[in-house]
Amino acid sequence: MKRFNKKSLVSLLLVLVMLFSQSMVFADAKLPTRAEAKDKYKWDLTEIYKTRNDFEADMKKLTNEIIPKFEQYKGKLNTADNLLAYFKLDEEASRLLMKGYIYANLSQDLNQADSNSQEMASIAETAYSKYVAAVSFERPEILSLSEEKLKGLMNDPKLKDYKLYLEQLLKQKEHILSDKEEAILSAASDMAGSPKDIFDKVTLADYEYPTIKDKDGKEIKLDNANYYKILEEGDRDLRKKAYLARTNANGKVNNTLAATYSAEVKKNIFFSNARGYDSSIDAALAEEFIPRSIYDNLVKSVDGNLGYLHKYYEVKKKALGLKELHGYDDSLPLVKDYKMEIPYDEAVKIITKALAPLGDEYVADFKNGVNSRWVDVYADDNKYTGGYQWGANDTHPYILMNYTNDLDSALTLAHEMGHALNTVYSNKTQPYYMSSYPIFTAEVASTANELLVMDYMIKNAKNDDEKLYLLNKQIDNIMGTIYTQVMFSEFEQTVHDMAEKGEPLSADVLNNLWLSLIKKYYGKAFTVDENSKYGWSRIPHFYMNFYVYKYATSMSASYALVNNILEGKEGAVDNYLEFLAAGGSDYPVEILKKAGVDMNSSEPVDSILEYFGELVDEMEKLLEKKAKETKKK
Repeated sequence: MKRFNKKSLVSLLLVLVMLFSQSMVFADAKLPTRAEAKDKYKWDLTEIYKTRNDFEADMKKLTNEIIPKFEQYKGKLNTADNLLAYFKLDEEASRLLMKGYIYANLSQDLNQADSNSQEMASIAETAYSKYVAAVSFERPEILSLSEEKLKGLMNDPKLKDYKLYLEQLLKQKEHILSDKEEAILSAASDMAGSPKDIFDKVTLADYEYPTIKDKDGKEIKLDNANYYKILEEGDRDLRKKAYLARTNANGKVNNTLAATYSAEVKKNIFFSNARGYDSSIDAALAEEFIPRSIYDNLVKSVDGNLGYLHKYYEVKKKALGLKELHGYDDSLPLVKDYKMEIPYDEAVKIITKALAPLGDEYVADFKNGVNSRWVDVYADDNKYTGGYQWGANDTHPYILMNYTNDLDSALTLAHEMGHALNTVYSNKTQPYYMSSYPIFTAEVASTANELLVMDYMIKNAKNDDEKLYLLNKQIDNIMGTIYTQVMFSEFEQTVHDMAEKGEPLSADVLNNLWLSLIKKYYGKAFTVDENSKYGWSRIPHFYMNFYVYKYATSMSASYALVNNILEGKEGAVDNYLEFLAAGGSDYPVEILKKAGVDMNSSEPVDSILEYFGELVDEMEKLLEKKAKETKKK
């Protein structure tokens, strides 16, 4: 049911920021700051509220007039008429809250030092807390009804727009506890967040970046920017020195982070046991009604297609001319000194052409979004970093970027516009309570746009160097989204299985498991350094409870949909547009099935990994061609 749900909203935003806050190579061209940019490159938040007074008036109306009305429905959610009236009140409250919450937080993200927007964000947070408290009786009260009564309400024509929500509640009924027990679990929620809080403090607040000296004796602090620059550009001795310094620094907190992650795993097990699930993974998958078979098939399919990844490292090792390929060699570009500069307006033109297979309406809507100031393009002092898409039913989507004239930025724009149009079409087509799409399908629309853009650019590469650069980029995208995330998933699942059997999760156990997975996934061409064992301890996704597999399923599904479109399969475009408009009108697996992708089958995963293998073969041929040309010279 679409009500204002800050938990899922923050989870999605966190994922987007994690995906697009990675270090990026800045192009040489001088970029304008946000303050210097023309208005067309900036949000106009006055479209939501003209003034702070208007915002505050709505928040006062919400907290003083609308929220108190929920009280009258306590003990009365047992008839179709009362439920309908309650849901309509909830929609009124949710829409107003969402509008105000987004306005305040978007304002703050443009200038995090601005006290005015901080105050508005605090006002919106208070309104949210009051709303949550006011509606907390709803689920327990509905679930206290008999199964027969609940089924009767589900099938009442008056509640047709809420049937799926009530059906989902019924499915969860056996895992919902008594009011007293639910209150105990709710009271434990702050404590349950402690492992993630500790992880953040250790890896962000307390972590001291090590320093090294280059060959000239100059001291270099290995913050993220310097570290990744060295791995991409530095000589091999410096790369190795930087790698060892960073991993040794990670090793100093290895025991602390092992204990922290062990606490996170035990927390997940506690809550899954308390609610009567068979395992932690079953509890996590149940949140979006995802069958366990999908997770298991994903891992099995990737395990069966590791040969493509092993070949990639064989090709890379040969191309770089190395006897051994180590972790500190992995970020080296295969096309030396090649940079692709893509100014924002040029990116818009490229994306417009790349999205043409989706039809005139989709392209027109993309262009309208760009021209209607949906995107806040350039970085500035105190502006939030990374990129995301956010919006409410009563606003258009808002896309935050920090554009840097490179390929990553262009792909981020395509990605976020995929989310934006998914949102627009769902809001336009579905009733309010079915317009919010689940996170399981959220990344399909965005990843599809990226795949279309990369397909277009590879096919239209100007020369071999550009094509090789793009091929390697696409290979790395798929590797990072599927192979890497499924490796993470295997680690996460194995750790939880061990803990559920009562086995200890010491630092040595976690380190050795991580090393074994790297060796398994990367193959014999990759030399695994002992220090690689600390890699698991720096991954924030492990504190999101079986989340990362969704990256892999989303990209697999989007590839299947895009492939159908590019091959000109009958109805493929219409099926995709209907998928974008489906919102949360059905279970996520069923929504994808209607669009032509059966995630219960291994075919979507097998197909994209076969494509990965084809890209590696094409890259190998180009590298051999370049090597022959170099010899002739």
